[in-house]
Amino acid sequence: MRGEFKKLNNLVARNIKLYFKDKMMFFCSLITPIILIVLFLAFLGTTYKTSLINCLPEGIQLSDKVINGFTGGWLFSSILATSCITVAFCSNMIVMDKINKSVLDFQIAPVKKTTLQISYVISNFLTTFLICGIAVVVGFVYLGIVGWFLSFVDVLLLLVNMVVSILFGTLLSSVVWLFVSSQGALSAVCTMVSSMYGFLCGAYMPIGSMGSGVRAVVSFFPGTYGTVLFRQVYMGGVLEEIANAGVPPQVLMEIKKGFDGTFIFFNHEVPSWAMYVIMCSTVAALFGILVLCIFLKNKKKKPSKLVPNKSEAN
Repeated sequence: MRGEFKKLNNLVARNIKLYFKDKMMFFCSLITPIILIVLFLAFLGTTYKTSLINCLPEGIQLSDKVINGFTGGWLFSSILATSCITVAFCSNMIVMDKINKSVLDFQIAPVKKTTLQISYVISNFLTTFLICGIAVVVGFVYLGIVGWFLSFVDVLLLLVNMVVSILFGTLLSSVVWLFVSSQGALSAVCTMVSSMYGFLCGAYMPIGSMGSGVRAVVSFFPGTYGTVLFRQVYMGGVLEEIANAGVPPQVLMEIKKGFDGTFIFFNHEVPSWAMYVIMCSTVAALFGILVLCIFLKNKKKKPSKLVPNKSEAN
């Protein structure tokens, strides 16, 4: 048992090193955060500041600290919501081992298949957690400069949201990569996830500004609720500050809806606890699917050796 655990540790370390050595794969996993930062610096930051100011009643003004804290929280909630998924998809080394035929070497090595498959999942989670953790620290530094409104409880909830979202991304990618074994399919899936997921989860534009049909579709994506949970943590303190400035509750609710501080599912507001239930249930379901897929994959019988007949034996 101890020997197998040591093998698992070595495999996890190997997978993490291979990911960071592959510069192209590392860059592809960061495409979505880079796009978000560029868009924010180019026009999204100004657009959201203007939208927030236009929502305010006449006679109410907010300080630059509150406005910058609001838009900064929106930016980093988007970066985290997407990075937890896109990095998880691009940092899983199982497909690269299939392409490089390293899997064949592991088949003759004294390593159990289960140990090898678990190592991919653990290394994927740790790699994604490391990169998202760096994004969190950068976000804290930025908000500390422009406007900090996070409490200690908010920081803890942020870490919980990040862990749950990374588990969701890790397990989902692990299930998908079990059935992919070519470079073309790997590039296609990574490109599609990196480019499309930001739209599906409301990272590039608020879900509240989408059409009713699109909102109905994205409401069935678990990642959407992960995005809203990040929004609530990052912008909760700022919204309280806005309310203390004398903004009427009706206006405050419209701001929450417009910037995904809350989520409406078919005319019903979804409470935070229900979003956590949705995310955790999805993680549990994906874990069960992954275990089942690994079990069925390992259970496949090897071709039996042919027994020579009597004439061949003679």
